[in-house]
Amino acid sequence: MPRRRGDIQNPDYVKDTMDRRSFIKKAGGLAGLTGAAAYLGLAPENWPLSLKDITGRRSEPTVESFRLTDYRVAPPTGVKDVVVGRGGTVEQRLAKALDGIGGLSHYIKPGEIVLVKPNVAFDRSPNLGATSNPEIMDRLVRMLLVDCRAQEVRVADNPIESPADCFAKSGIAGAVDQAGGRIYLPDSNAFRMLNTPGATLIENWWFMHRPLTNVDKVIGIAPVKDHNLCSASMGIKNWYGLLGGRRNQFHQDIHEIVSDLSIMIRPTLTILDGSNVLMTNGPTGGDPSNVKKGDAVMVATDPVAQDAWAFEHLLERGTDYPEYLYKSEEKGSGRVDWRGRIEELV
Repeated sequence: MPRRRGDIQNPDYVKDTMDRRSFIKKAGGLAGLTGAAAYLGLAPENWPLSLKDITGRRSEPTVESFRLTDYRVAPPTGVKDVVVGRGGTVEQRLAKALDGIGGLSHYIKPGEIVLVKPNVAFDRSPNLGATSNPEIMDRLVRMLLVDCRAQEVRVADNPIESPADCFAKSGIAGAVDQAGGRIYLPDSNAFRMLNTPGATLIENWWFMHRPLTNVDKVIGIAPVKDHNLCSASMGIKNWYGLLGGRRNQFHQDIHEIVSDLSIMIRPTLTILDGSNVLMTNGPTGGDPSNVKKGDAVMVATDPVAQDAWAFEHLLERGTDYPEYLYKSEEKGSGRVDWRGRIEELV
């Protein structure tokens, strides 16, 4: 039978009267709760348990950051800071430069995991000079796995355009696969917050961390090319490809961000390939007429000196070096003056 309006829902329940002691006890508890709530809401922001959030930042989630290892290795005694291999094929030039800097096996030991960072920023064919040369990538990965007996060689970049398309069109995907390396493409779970002490713009910034997990050594390998914002994109600028987040905002202060990159990561070696130099219309390229054929492959332990030499001799821009090189020197990443510290092997 449906309950009529006014019926008692539970006729067995009888409301108990509240005595004076119970009333005082309940009132005291309510006063305590009210006082606690007032404290939490009105106490100064730096007081314990205070809920006051004037700036709105206290409610932001806390992101745990990490720092990168220093991957540098001291070169053998008497070896120059920058070595240029010339003549022959690109693979032969690479071998000359590596031999001149002390041999790849001096820097990479058996059983180590190595990350190779090419420039794969754009969906371009390799002859256009906007991306790293797949021939030199193939040779380097094989040397690391066979000659140095590395446990694993990883290859990673965070391209501006579609990652899968960029790796495929540039020829890097095929070269790395046939040489036995492993490609890491970016996804939402690949990034962590990196802390770089001394950096101006990226002291704390999202970084493609996954391919560097348990890595022992890091090698950068980049083309030499024109850049419409910072004059040149070479070895140091190449590390921009490991940043995540809204990195395009850094274009407003391009020289500062590139110099920050020089301290963000301390690579084992930096390789510059001057086989297809993009002289103009960089960094994207797109016209073969913008590319000049060269015969130089550089390997360096000082990326600042290396970039300065390449700017002067491969891009043929003279000694009016980009501002980011001087900023990088100020941050302790190397020295712009390469004279007396370079060796050319023909």
